[in-house]
Order: sequence, then C-alpha cells, then structure tokens
Amino acid sequence: VQLQASGGGLVQAGDSLRLSCAASGRTFSGYAVGWFRQAPGKDREFVSSINWRDDRTKYENSVKGRFTVSRDNAKNTVYLQMNNLKPEDTAVYTCAATRAYSDYWSRATRPTLYNYWGQGTQVTVSS
Repeated sequence: VQLQASGGGLVQAGDSLRLSCAASGRTFSGYAVGWFRQAPGKDREFVSSINWRDDRTKYENSVKGRFTVSRDNAKNTVYLQMNNLKPEDTAVYTCAATRAYSDYWSRATRPTLYNYWGQGTQVTVSS
C-alpha cells in the first residue's frame, strides 16, 4: 500500500485544514488508518485513527471535539478535518496503515503497529 498525505499549510489559530491520505496499490478495505504528528524535538504522537472494518474512530485527548477523521470509500481516501487549530497543533502530520486485526483497538496508538507510512505534510499554526 502506498500512501500519499496532503493538505497541510500555514494557517492562523482558529482556522481549519483538511488533510487527505490517499491509498494506491490496493484499497483500504480491511485496514485501519492512523494519523500521527511530530513536532520539532518531540516524539511522534498519535492523533486519530479509523478502522475500515468497523468504522470506529479514536482521538488523542487534545484534539477531541476539534478533529474529525473520516473515509471516502469511492476515493479510497481518509481525511482528517482539523478545526479550531491551535499553535500547539503545529507539526508534521503523517498517515499510516495497518491490517485491522481483531486486537487493533488495543494497540491503535502505537506507531510500531503500522506497516505502511505516507510522507509527512507540514501543518503550521500561527498565534
């Protein structure tokens, strides 16, 4: 699975962005897709994920209520809608995919679970 992340940019606090993660090579069917971010000098952090099998979603606490992850089956794309962006959301955002086995949700936040990674897209939020 090849992943292509896009949609980042420079915005002001309170603005919105929508990131896209498009798959090629195969469909997302049977996979879970996660969004991670990494700010300078910090570890990679789980942001959100969606499981193609059961359509369940998960969010990191600091983005709950502001970010929404969704999918478009026809376009084989996962989106991360980010509203009310804050300066602390500034990071390189990357999407990743893994086969959605039955124990996925017990390990969904771990980067090591994911086998396929897209390139990052920079999100910069100015105050």
